[in-house]
Amino acid sequence: MQVRTSMPINNEPCVLALGNFDGVHLGHRRLLEHGLRQAEELGVDLSVLLFEPHPLKVLHPERGIQLLTTNQERLNYFEKIGVDTVFLIPFTREMADTSPEDFVEKILIPLGAVRVVVGFNYSFGAQGKGTPELIQLLGKKHGFGVSVLQAQMLEGRVISSSSIRKALLQGDIPLAFSLLGRSPSLSGTVIHGEERGRLLGFPTANILPAEDLLIPKRGVYAVWSTIDDRCVSGMMNIGMKPTFHDMYGISVEVNYFDYDGDLYGRELTVHIKERLRDERKFNGINELLLQLKTDKMKAESLLKECL
Repeated sequence: MQVRTSMPINNEPCVLALGNFDGVHLGHRRLLEHGLRQAEELGVDLSVLLFEPHPLKVLHPERGIQLLTTNQERLNYFEKIGVDTVFLIPFTREMADTSPEDFVEKILIPLGAVRVVVGFNYSFGAQGKGTPELIQLLGKKHGFGVSVLQAQMLEGRVISSSSIRKALLQGDIPLAFSLLGRSPSLSGTVIHGEERGRLLGFPTANILPAEDLLIPKRGVYAVWSTIDDRCVSGMMNIGMKPTFHDMYGISVEVNYFDYDGDLYGRELTVHIKERLRDERKFNGINELLLQLKTDKMKAESLLKECL
């Protein structure tokens, strides 16, 4: 799969999928699979147009965003699905001020779009004034086709990034799993922590989550990661260490069960299997250790193999 970070002058004809694709969830995959079928019928490649950074970071930096996947994770999922090319275009204030008509004429047409695939709620152009209906009209004017996929449903529920965010913030891992079509995950860099876990016999990798990623609800989770090309199971705590601190920022710590190598500075993706319990304050070290042993037993029974 090619990743192109600048606008081509005259790109080869392609089916072009548009959207943010945060999470690359089941709804996104159905849209991309539709695009693949269109590309095969037309004998062209399937391409995806992405903006970096996320437009909300430029338009509303005060709001903050909670992404489900890093940019690299999105690219990895696109490649697995069969996308041929990703156009990763910088999103600037100038880009934000582009009219819907200029967006089509100066971006979509130069990218070689012979057919565009969008979701029912896709918006584009200055102030999001461009709608799927408008892009269909502009497609007729400029000679490219447009496919608009309606809301994708799962058991009566709309599949959306916002519903997955809500599920993760509520600790509802089964719902997030069903909407994503895979385990939710959290990626970041292993940094130095207080190293208290090592003294307790439960050494942890302290994860600094990648910028703008959503952090699920506080609590203890059964998790796994691929480390050195093998699946390593463990348990993750997201919380504020109330047993040891009255006030502490949110931390993410993973105790891997069968790994004793040096992880400092490594980039890890932690896949979440199930939420085990809420975070709570314990009455001393011994009570905490008893609970950690129970947590480990539960996690091990859930993680007999990587999913």
